[in-house]
Amino acid sequence: MIKQTLSQKLQQRLSPQQIQLMKLLQVPTVSLEQRIKEELEVNPALEEGIESDQDEWLDSSNSEENTEQPSSGLEDYMQNYIEEDSYSYKTISERVGMEEERTIPIPVEISLHEYLENQLQLLNLKDESKLRIASQIIGSIDEDGYLRRDLSAIVDDLMFTENIFVSEKEVKEILRRIQQFEPSGIAARDLRECLQIQLQQRLAIQDYGSFDQMEYLVLAQEIIVHHFDIFSKKHFDKLEQLLEIDEETLKGTIQEIVKLNPKPASGFSGSNTRNQQQYVVPDFTLTTEDGQLELTLNGRNAPDLKISEQYQQMLLGYFAKARQQKATRLEKETAQFVKQKIDNARWFIEAIRQRHQTMYSVMQAILEYQVEYFLTGDQRKLRPMILKDIADVTKLDVSTISRVVNSKYVQTEFGTKNLKEFFSEGMQTESGEEVSTIEVKEVLHEFIINENKRKPLSDEKLTELLQEKGYNIARRTVAKYREQLSIPVARLRKAL
Repeated sequence: MIKQTLSQKLQQRLSPQQIQLMKLLQVPTVSLEQRIKEELEVNPALEEGIESDQDEWLDSSNSEENTEQPSSGLEDYMQNYIEEDSYSYKTISERVGMEEERTIPIPVEISLHEYLENQLQLLNLKDESKLRIASQIIGSIDEDGYLRRDLSAIVDDLMFTENIFVSEKEVKEILRRIQQFEPSGIAARDLRECLQIQLQQRLAIQDYGSFDQMEYLVLAQEIIVHHFDIFSKKHFDKLEQLLEIDEETLKGTIQEIVKLNPKPASGFSGSNTRNQQQYVVPDFTLTTEDGQLELTLNGRNAPDLKISEQYQQMLLGYFAKARQQKATRLEKETAQFVKQKIDNARWFIEAIRQRHQTMYSVMQAILEYQVEYFLTGDQRKLRPMILKDIADVTKLDVSTISRVVNSKYVQTEFGTKNLKEFFSEGMQTESGEEVSTIEVKEVLHEFIINENKRKPLSDEKLTELLQEKGYNIARRTVAKYREQLSIPVARLRKAL
């Protein structure tokens, strides 16, 4: 049986303004200018610039003949807008230095793709199909300089996209010629082939200064071609036996291998994808003056915004007609449209202002919490800190703190730091003192840096050393921290 009932529910819903603010908090400074440009394009009531004085409009709307009329809702609405002195969200101090160029310089560089295409012209390939094959191979090289597509896939690509029928043998022949291009090792299909190509080219041009170095290069090629797996696992004793060489000769050979470049395209920005070089633009700048820390919010990517004077005058005109009851239905609809655009513009300006205030208060709280670190730059001074700690100080929600610190950077005297670097869990020492996991990782890193590379420290030994320092830590935790620091296991850290 269906029944109708009446009930009350208490639900929390975000207003459009709150949603807009939450989205803006996630935008880093480097992307804020683009976000503002997008809003300027879709809202004609929003303009770039500093708001001018609106007193003359206020006087015209409050003339003697108008004061006798009863106040309407539209009049109250207009008063709220006109009586504001300015809608610019920047303070005078934030505008200092704003005359400098806002755009980020983009380096003019030749891409890897263009560099290889230029060399391709020197091959003087008169056969059109061979040129297409070469271009297809070059276009398939990834940003590290490797050709990771199967030759059979390249054959299929040529058949379906270029209507060219070739064999894998023909593709392989062209590939071998491209692999002779600069940078050395380009278009290799794996690391082993990359190193092998570089060694072959060095031997071909006699890139060695002594007989010993030539011997090292020959042995290096032997290792890469026939004993690569043993070498990659650092079984040095086994290599000495297989090659019948002593430790000193193996050490010289490995030094020649280390000189090779495992990423041939590393010298090219964006490689063949032609991506622009990415820059980190700090959202905050932290300086020290007479032992005092000074925090500045970076506002150079956020231009001043104001409500369009033309739209305000337009709304004033509709307001005057409405008071005289001369407004047509179309004019009322137009007035409603103009009002909506001005509302949206005002909300956006207010959201930008609140974004600045929220970001500043959160960074100020982080600064006060980690003041010893910012004064010294010593990572061991970082206190254990989680999002809730900053939320309690700022009286903001944890989700808001998360949005603020996401993809945000602060420029300090010790380098540009990601705000997430200042957050870490805590652990207790044997003395009961709470320390940051960052401090533990720093000590762990120092142990590994100073270890004997002939006999690297195992995770068990590292655990013992940390426990001797007073850090109550388990072996599996040491292994986890080591992996987070991108440090391989002891066997792979071994050196001659």
